[in-house]
Amino acid sequence: MIKRVQPDPVRPGQESVWDYPRPPRVEHTQERVTIELDGVTIVDTTDVVRVLETSHPPVYYLPRSSFTAGVLQPEPGQSYCEYKGVAGYASVGARARAAWFYPTPTPGYEMLADRVAIYPGAMDRCTVNGETVHAQEGDYYGGWITAKIVGPFKGSAGTTGW
Repeated sequence: MIKRVQPDPVRPGQESVWDYPRPPRVEHTQERVTIELDGVTIVDTTDVVRVLETSHPPVYYLPRSSFTAGVLQPEPGQSYCEYKGVAGYASVGARARAAWFYPTPTPGYEMLADRVAIYPGAMDRCTVNGETVHAQEGDYYGGWITAKIVGPFKGSAGTTGW
């Protein structure tokens, strides 16, 4: 039985993940994103693309060129997204499979080419416009939660059927 989800109230300036589309939408944003790892800022960019999908906090994709040289290293394995295509993985510093990317995204998702998404929970700190990000629960998803985003969010125990 699929549980009927009641979206959280949305205040001015907030977005509900229940207003995001399926299939997901890809959009450029002017938000400033930083990532810190082992006491060092490894990304500081405003060249940001978000993927927005029903029930998921945004996933931020950042240009490979915005990462400190050498911090991304390829990892074995791949996965498949019915919308974006075949994903590859990378370590970030010593954090294995902490990033993923689409080397050849499917039509409609070309903006993801040459960009990398990070699991924020695998980093010391990720920020969006100076606000510290909270990681989406669950090992599968890589959503970035800020005060601007309201749920409830898929990923935690009991949400598989959403």
